[in-house]
Amino acid sequence: MFVCLCTGATSHVVDEVVANGARTSRDIAAICGAGGDCGRCRRTLRAIIAAHSEVADCKSKVAECTSKAADCKSNSISR
Repeated sequence: MFVCLCTGATSHVVDEVVANGARTSRDIAAICGAGGDCGRCRRTLRAIIAAHSEVADCKSKVAECTSKAADCKSNSISR
C-alpha cells in the first residue's frame, strides 16, 4: 500500500526504515523521502512508528517474562 503519494513510498519501505531505527516522521523523510513534501502522510507515518514501538514493547515484556520463568524453573530444579 502506498503511504506517501508524493514519493511513491510504500508501507513496506516505511516499515523497513522504522525497523532500521527511524523514530520520527522527520527521520523517515530524511531516509526515504516519505513525509517530506506535502505532509499529508505524516499521521500515517506516526501510526507506523507507534505500531513498531508497541511491538518492541511486547517483545521486551515477553523476553522479561521468559527470563523470569527460566529463573523460576532453574530455582525449582536445584531444590
